[in-house]
Amino acid sequence: MDVAKVALVGFGTIGSGVARLLLEHPDRIARHAGRPVQLVRVVDPDLHRERGVVLPEGMLTDDLEGVLADPDISAVVQLIGGLEPERSIMLRALESGKDVVTANKALLAEHGPELFSRARSLGRSIAFEASVAGGIPIIAALSECLTANRVESIHGILNGTSNFILTQMEQDGSSYAESVGEAQRRGYAEADPTLDVDGSDAAQKLAILVQLAFGARVHWRDIPRTGIDVVDLDDVRYAAELGYHIKLLATAELSAAGLELHVSPTLVRRGTPLAEVRGAFNAVRVVGDAVGPVFFHGQGAGQMPTASAVVADLIDTVVGRMPITFRTLDLWSSGDDPAVKVRDPGEVPGRYYLRFHVNDRPGVLAEIAGILGSHEISIASVIQHEASEEADRLVPLVIMTHSAMDGALRKALEAIGRLPCVHAGSVRMRVRDGGHPAS
Repeated sequence: MDVAKVALVGFGTIGSGVARLLLEHPDRIARHAGRPVQLVRVVDPDLHRERGVVLPEGMLTDDLEGVLADPDISAVVQLIGGLEPERSIMLRALESGKDVVTANKALLAEHGPELFSRARSLGRSIAFEASVAGGIPIIAALSECLTANRVESIHGILNGTSNFILTQMEQDGSSYAESVGEAQRRGYAEADPTLDVDGSDAAQKLAILVQLAFGARVHWRDIPRTGIDVVDLDDVRYAAELGYHIKLLATAELSAAGLELHVSPTLVRRGTPLAEVRGAFNAVRVVGDAVGPVFFHGQGAGQMPTASAVVADLIDTVVGRMPITFRTLDLWSSGDDPAVKVRDPGEVPGRYYLRFHVNDRPGVLAEIAGILGSHEISIASVIQHEASEEADRLVPLVIMTHSAMDGALRKALEAIGRLPCVHAGSVRMRVRDGGHPAS
């Protein structure tokens, strides 16, 4: 029987998991692929570090050139992070006649048009299920299972690190800094967690999803984003008092006015599925015009969940499904008008949670309400607790708005920030009520 020979480039945490699946379960893989899938080379510059998986003698190498030049290797699983030399390596793998499987969402979000165009011109494919939400099959769902639908919206918790931090703050009463430290101790956050907590990671993933779901070519840097580093423990407590959990939510919502896009900490109504996603888990809610709402929930990172998605892509590539899907989807195709236009963020309506630090004196609420009213923003509710003795006569003022335009709210907040009674540290977060718990 014809054997599919593959190489693995990158032997870190995920690469070790992929090697383990391929080496320990060859019969399972062959059954689904219709033929044996043989891992013949693993490329990594470190030939001595212990990875927790034993490779056959001679399989581990630092000779990338030899792998790319080997005509018997039909597919390369590229599991190295970053943009360069990762971009060059992928281009060279494609040019050497090999299909590629990757988990590098940053590379696709940054260089997707170039890489996909080159793959198409060479008759090759790029599979990338593991690039978004780890073990959750959201790429396959959007590119295959839901293609009878016009996707109307995507709401996702796409960064497990941020979700873990917010869960810690709520469940343990830990400060933001303490929760980040705990995430680092458990291996969920890097030494520098910036890309996770500032919304960049989620924006990169959202850019990939909107290309699949809506045909929208949006650079991830152009997606409005706010990170969870603005969230204080007081916000978590006020959200709970109001009946919400705070989540870093990636949103893509289609309307007659265009496509609304943003990544931001959001108050999500308790009892709805997205609100109840805890710890380092990911979740994605998709609404299609035919199927209605569907919900995906699972581990968005980690060795074996991500390896599961990588090997599934490899099997699809070996079987021949992936090349067909890749050609048909025509992702990041240039020259065509975009399928949808992206809305001006300032013209997107929504409800908001606002928290101000204000002087504890009469008339402050009236001043703030007057500015909001002058920008046609109405107040739904207010929380203002009594100041403590040591509060130096400053108190938090929490306002929930009715629906308002984002641009109008920004202008109102600029004016409010100039009031002498309002001090630094104001917070603005979106609110998602979700309605029925199934939403």
